[in-house]
Amino acid sequence: MKGLILFVFVSFSLASSAQTRDPDEFMVWTEIGVKGKIVEDLSWSADINTRFVPGVQTFFPQIGLSYKVAPWFKPSIEYRFVVDKNKYDSYKPSSRLNFNLRFKHDTRRFYGSLRVRYQSSFNNVSSSEYDGDFDQAFRLKPAIEYKIRKSRFVPGISAEWFLNPAYGPGRGFTKVRLAAGTKIEIVGPHEVSVKFQLDKKTGDYRSGMRHVFSLGYSYNIGYTHKL
Repeated sequence: MKGLILFVFVSFSLASSAQTRDPDEFMVWTEIGVKGKIVEDLSWSADINTRFVPGVQTFFPQIGLSYKVAPWFKPSIEYRFVVDKNKYDSYKPSSRLNFNLRFKHDTRRFYGSLRVRYQSSFNNVSSSEYDGDFDQAFRLKPAIEYKIRKSRFVPGISAEWFLNPAYGPGRGFTKVRLAAGTKIEIVGPHEVSVKFQLDKKTGDYRSGMRHVFSLGYSYNIGYTHKL
């Protein structure tokens, strides 16, 4: 784990080392959603995501299904209808499918996970410039969380690499994302999360960093109180 953290920060430092670059970007992301179970191991979710920069830059509702194959493995699929503002201040729609494989392993109070995602975008009429957030991409995201004893806070850190499949693993990595935050365990069906993340394009050393403050809320319809 120490090696992973060191590699993440070295990659991020190299990507940010240029002396002359564009101004940094500051955004606020929000997510509001609901989730529940269809049958024992099959779950559904629906949420609305909004990204402000300031004003609404991107808006997308999302629906998803996930299936618990084993305690350590859960594949899922998600559909997004994305409305994004282009450089001409016009909002353009597109659609995206996410195919996810999530692996996890728990050791005492540490929760480790790895998400592998392939995303496919279609009906995309936005900018011709490649964007790993919305265009076709492979994404790799390791994460670790820690459950603090006698606390409602579950802090965690994660890193994510974006790969453009058109160029392969040699030249295809286009962006790295680092995040740190916490989940807040509230009594009942509510879940709240807060995090701060940094994005940096790895292929364009002149581009600035993106600073994001993110807030999330989810309501679990299938929640039952345990006596």
